[in-house]
Amino acid sequence: MDASVRASVRSNDIQPNVTASVPEESNQGIERRTGNAFPRSGRLLRHADFERVYKQGRRHFSASMTVFYLERQPTDSGASSTGLRVGFTVGRALGGAVDRNRMKRRLREAVRLTRPAPGPSADVVINPKKVILAADFDAVLNEVRQAFVMIEKKLARGQAGSTAEVKQYPDSRTPKTGNQ
Repeated sequence: MDASVRASVRSNDIQPNVTASVPEESNQGIERRTGNAFPRSGRLLRHADFERVYKQGRRHFSASMTVFYLERQPTDSGASSTGLRVGFTVGRALGGAVDRNRMKRRLREAVRLTRPAPGPSADVVINPKKVILAADFDAVLNEVRQAFVMIEKKLARGQAGSTAEVKQYPDSRTPKTGNQ
């Protein structure tokens, strides 16, 4: 056998089982997600919405993320009236594009799995910390779940407290106006 024949025999022997030409075989064993997606209506997309949450909202700190949230008013234009809208911000200081995208994918999946269906009408921005890359996914799920529970409690308490915050002063403490 000459050298060219031996080289072609060797290359044929070590070729991996390539299935890229067969469309459905390359995705064997991978589940397709249907029905439980992260819909566009559940995402925070506009820069103005992110800024509003940062400036007017409240914060919740945890080990691997900071969560900003703000109750959405029914008069907001373009906003659906119920449910959480969630956005993510991952700054360049947290790493390269690969690491930042991995953080966003992990958080997006955690939100998809733990997002309360009816939920309060609020906008949420999640800022991860670098620790989230090394954290176990179950720990990330737990933190996101705890953040959503905390947001629901705080917003429910805020709604109940807003109606009871009208203070009644006794007559001696009422502010005096012009001709009294």
